Amino acid sequence: MSFNSTRLLRLCAAAAVGLCAMTAMAQETFKIGIVSFLSGQAAESFGIPAVNGAKVLINAFNKGQAPAPYNKIGIGGLQIEVVYVDEAGGATKQVQELRNLYERDKVDVVVGYVGSGDCLAVAPVAEELKKFLILYDCGTPRIFEENNFKYVFRTASHAAMDNVSMVRYLKARKIPVNVYSMINQDYAWGQDSRKDFMLSMANLYPNAKPAVDQLPKFGAGQYGTEISALMSQPADLIHSSLWGGDLQAFILQSGPRGMFKKSQVVLTAADHVLPGLGNKVPDGTIIGARGAYGLMAPPSPLNTWWWELYSKANNVYPVQAPYRMAQSLMGLKLAAEKAMQANKGQKPSMDQMMTALRGSEWMSPAGKIRMALGNGQQAIQDTAIGRTKWSEEKKLVMIEDIQYFDAECVNPPPSVKTEDWLKSGFAGAKCK
Repeated sequence: MSFNSTRLLRLCAAAAVGLCAMTAMAQETFKIGIVSFLSGQAAESFGIPAVNGAKVLINAFNKGQAPAPYNKIGIGGLQIEVVYVDEAGGATKQVQELRNLYERDKVDVVVGYVGSGDCLAVAPVAEELKKFLILYDCGTPRIFEENNFKYVFRTASHAAMDNVSMVRYLKARKIPVNVYSMINQDYAWGQDSRKDFMLSMANLYPNAKPAVDQLPKFGAGQYGTEISALMSQPADLIHSSLWGGDLQAFILQSGPRGMFKKSQVVLTAADHVLPGLGNKVPDGTIIGARGAYGLMAPPSPLNTWWWELYSKANNVYPVQAPYRMAQSLMGLKLAAEKAMQANKGQKPSMDQMMTALRGSEWMSPAGKIRMALGNGQQAIQDTAIGRTKWSEEKKLVMIEDIQYFDAECVNPPPSVKTEDWLKSGFAGAKCK
């Protein structure tokens, strides 16, 4: 064989290897496990809207049709592949589903969980497995205040913000409160919300006294007894962190009985039930959305794009769950692409992605998200509170008299536990 023939064969072999490598790269994907309620009482108003948000956003990412800095195709050129899992079934089931996502489905990261009980159950398992987990919702502050995680992140503020901002809103409007009652679910979310609200009231309404204190189980659905108890004792204010189907049922059962006319009702996590309930939501109810979400989102080109993208696909505007899902996926995308750039354009390792996400910040449709707590693994964000008002013209519950709160005003400082911060009288809070 001649020298030229040998050289030609070597060149052909090299070209084939290069072609194989390119083909393998083209087939490689970035795989995400997404967990949210697809069935049960939390599905209609929370879990399914969150998944719908993930679907339209990931579709836009994969087509390179999101605005900058989210305009790279997929994640750094890798198409995003998704495995969706139903969060219904309880914490034990979710632990097994999490293991399946990592071990059977080989996902690069899991993004998920609404229920605080589920988050408390799966976070230690992800840590044990040494696998990347992003909690997109769940409210309990205990995730990072009782643990020192390396592999677990939460890309949204915890529930202390909801209750602190609510009490600050009441105080700013000089709403008199001498006696207040409460109804919250009897698990981590409801218990923490109740405690945070009471401690916030002790700071800004030191003379106010709690009266009826109801803790029905999650998914109770029927609240006749609780409503009777709440209405049996006069109260200036009734506080609740109920959400999902429980909140829908509570409003439908208590509204016709006049509870909202007898007391000022404040609902710290309620915006997600407004589209479904419509004019069944009494005017003047003071609500939060667990962030500056939905009708309370600050104006921006990114928010306008997101609002139109989601609304066109789903024939309804986005509320808190899809907003929280979007900010998680946006933060993940930027962190993964930053890690990929540092990895010379190759798919980054899990550790490289986690390093890029830890302590980072990014713009979302709800404003800036900052990984400022929990050693850079727990987010803080601005939030908003407002009052409901039915619009006959638009056939929508609108929100008026909105007040925005800076993240540093309603979240504890770094390395300070929520309960200690509340008991200190909001020491170190930075409010305009």
